[in-house]
Amino acid sequence: MQFGWYINDWANAAFSATVLTVFLGPYLTSIAKEAADAQGNVHPLGLSIRAGSFFPYTVSFSVLLSVGAMLLLGTVADRTGRHKELMCGAAYVGSAATMGMFFLGGDRYLLGGGLLVVANIAYAVSVALSYAYLPGLASPDERDAVSSKGWAYGYAGGGLLLIANLALFQGHDAFGLSSGTAVRICLASAGLWWAIFTLVPLLRLPSRAGVLPGRPGVPSARDGGAGDGKDAEPAAGSLRELGRTLRGMRRYPLTLLYLGAFLCYNDGIQTVVSQASLYGSEELGMDQTSLVVAVLLVQIVAIGGALLLGRIAHRFGAKSTILGSLVGWVVTLALGYFMPAHQPAWFYALACMIGLVLGGSQALSRSLFSHMIPAGREAEYFSVYKVSDRGTSWMGPLVFGLAYQITGSYRSAIISLLVFFVIGFAVLLRVPVRRAIEAVGNPVPERL
Repeated sequence: MQFGWYINDWANAAFSATVLTVFLGPYLTSIAKEAADAQGNVHPLGLSIRAGSFFPYTVSFSVLLSVGAMLLLGTVADRTGRHKELMCGAAYVGSAATMGMFFLGGDRYLLGGGLLVVANIAYAVSVALSYAYLPGLASPDERDAVSSKGWAYGYAGGGLLLIANLALFQGHDAFGLSSGTAVRICLASAGLWWAIFTLVPLLRLPSRAGVLPGRPGVPSARDGGAGDGKDAEPAAGSLRELGRTLRGMRRYPLTLLYLGAFLCYNDGIQTVVSQASLYGSEELGMDQTSLVVAVLLVQIVAIGGALLLGRIAHRFGAKSTILGSLVGWVVTLALGYFMPAHQPAWFYALACMIGLVLGGSQALSRSLFSHMIPAGREAEYFSVYKVSDRGTSWMGPLVFGLAYQITGSYRSAIISLLVFFVIGFAVLLRVPVRRAIEAVGNPVPERL
């Protein structure tokens, strides 16, 4: 069962790495600039915005829509027990939208924005439901290692596809392709990769998440136990259940305190990841090849970083390790602000620093949160958690876009993200993890 879950990360990492992190930001920005007026503005939905802000604004808009979709479908999954069907269904919707990006070109920035919104919502739902499987994959003391290994698989899968895409982009002249056509093929390849490898979790994972192998199902924290999928009105019932879930979260204020810390610092992390290629191309003067190489370095180093921080957490505890990684993020961001333009070697060094702290900070945050949620509510709680995870952050891109809108400088935009790490560190420091786990009735791991 663990292998099927690992391969799910391997599959969807292609969208995160190839689409969100590398190719779509610069390419969609260039398309928006083609459609811009004399002042450099585009006018989606009648709004006037800088063409350079269109991509981060679109990411933020897609996340605002995905919040409701994740919460509703997470509740439906816990109520009906159809976690796998909903997870894989969302994956195939997202992969289809991603493959549709092959048809971007000219000044079709609205088409690109629309496909990004659909794909990002589907991605968010699919990954949130996959996270719900974590409590059932390992015992409390093994969970950090399993979560870290899942992230390592994700970075390995995303990195492998990036190698192929780098070869295609570098040799596009030899294949008789323009650079734009090569980029569109790379975007579509991520959707195809996502669709093919989603077959593995579709075949290997059980329908219901949250149950350890060999252990009876854990009833949901609701009257009548876990949903059996026979409710005559599952959608209406799930809407009512969603309201109860959101109100019920107030019973676990320590879990909410941790969630607040995570939503803050991880919004900063995800914005750095999703806007790094835009920052590199527009502010540092990196060409497309340098951007792909840098992200490939992030993918490769993040494999080792996730496993390394998992081992450190085994010795010092997940909370202390996460706090240390946030200090590393602050240092990395500050160095990025002062980085000279047109110096690929420095940009590659920055990519390695990001990779070292990226996978571990996210993997450990995921496993630590899994201890703080009540049994039977995994998909619902992880849907809230997923509001600020891979590709679904909205506060950071909004701040990033506003900073650029006001100053016209991507350096000002990137340094504005420091606030997320500082506040997240301060809030996480105040979370009594052991008490939070005991409050929801879960066994406490030996080391925290």
